[in-house]
Amino acid sequence: QVQLLESGGGLVQAGGSLGLSCTASGRSFSSYAMAWFRQAAGKERQFVAAISWSGDNRNYADSVKGRFTISRDNAKNTVYLRMNSLKPEDTAVYYCAANYSPYRATYVPGPRDSEYDPWGPGTQVTVSS
Repeated sequence: QVQLLESGGGLVQAGGSLGLSCTASGRSFSSYAMAWFRQAAGKERQFVAAISWSGDNRNYADSVKGRFTISRDNAKNTVYLRMNSLKPEDTAVYYCAANYSPYRATYVPGPRDSEYDPWGPGTQVTVSS
């Protein structure tokens, strides 16, 4: 099983951009589809985006479509989330999560957090108005 660690969170003004990274340790990162979730204070965890382990297929929440981009570099065991046109409502702790799918290179998991294990500890993103 992989272990995940997010980085790149911080404070940014509304309309700005920020990039998050999630680096995996352990074996077989390229057998995992990956996703980003977020959880705002006092709210439930919310799906943001997912990518197949081949990198060919992606899925986005409607709230971030056109503003966020998920990508991955299997050689670096890293998945990324590029966030543009940030809004105050994007403020949350952002988590990366993995879905073990070794024989399905183009499979993109759904938005339910029960489909994912393990998870990273999260990184805070704060967007000021």
